[in-house]
Amino acid sequence: MSMLLINALGAALICFIVWWFWLATPKAQRALASGVIDVLVDGGVYTPARIEVAAGQPVTLRFLRKDPSPCAEQVVFADLGISQELVLNTPHDLTLTPPPGSHEFTCQMAMYRGTLIAR
Repeated sequence: MSMLLINALGAALICFIVWWFWLATPKAQRALASGVIDVLVDGGVYTPARIEVAAGQPVTLRFLRKDPSPCAEQVVFADLGISQELVLNTPHDLTLTPPPGSHEFTCQMAMYRGTLIAR
């Protein structure tokens, strides 16, 4: 009986991990009139992790890194050719004009994940 319980808990944990890392889609935040969006880097995630902006319009993402993990030291927009260093507890403004489409941003190890959607 205990072996069945252990296997069931293991399967539930695997399902949770798959959902957390690959299937969960966070609620999108839209750019304000000022064009500045605050992005908190803490606890292994970007908050918000899904950002919607107008394509072809400049937008500023203000990253604030609270996580001391070395993985959080950089933010990378691979398809846009952008990589920026994030200093701990210091806001870092990244201004860009995204082309239409979905642009993933990650840490340098691709463990922290976010999406910038330009429409």
